[in-house]
Amino acid sequence: MIIIQLNNRQLKIIDIVKESEPITSECIAAKLNVTRATLRSDLAILTMTGVLDARPKVGYFYSGIDKVNLLGDKIKNKTVADIMSMPIMVTQDTSVYDTIVNIFLSDVGSVFIIDDEKELCGIVSRKDLLKATIGGGDINKIPVGMIMTRTPNVVTVTSEDTVVLAAKRIIEHEVDSIPVVEEVKRDNTIINKVVGRISKTNITKLFLEIADN
Repeated sequence: MIIIQLNNRQLKIIDIVKESEPITSECIAAKLNVTRATLRSDLAILTMTGVLDARPKVGYFYSGIDKVNLLGDKIKNKTVADIMSMPIMVTQDTSVYDTIVNIFLSDVGSVFIIDDEKELCGIVSRKDLLKATIGGGDINKIPVGMIMTRTPNVVTVTSEDTVVLAAKRIIEHEVDSIPVVEEVKRDNTIINKVVGRISKTNITKLFLEIADN
């Protein structure tokens, strides 16, 4: 079981709610001499994990739970393979224009760049493509390989990795999605072949499914 470790401010919030429930976020912020914005993440964690109960136009109540199973067995053992999506990929010689069309038709935040045997070469985001379009060049002639972030500067996971690890990497590197790769042998060398993608959306859907159940 994974137990959430509450920080000092979150513990103080719990004590305040216990003493004065129901209490609004404005009142909690005033008692702690901080802004409501400062408390937003703390209150989100405490309500998401069930320590506090929030009722619109009423305030926060204490739910009587001091230690909460944050992820639980349902998510702790989930692997990337359980929730990953099909990867959106183009080759290095694909034009920036065609990549833009691909990324919007697929409604994704980034595209993985591969060679002819699906080995990961790099990644390009919407931000990268926007920079290319305002750079003044002919995006019909510029290959996407010229603007991509190249390996090994691309963070990856394998299908056997846990969802928790994938979520940590997405947050730490501030990206929309990361490629799922598997090592395969090619010409006596090991390459990273792209087999999927895992994104913030995949992880959010998993949380919602667990919450609904």
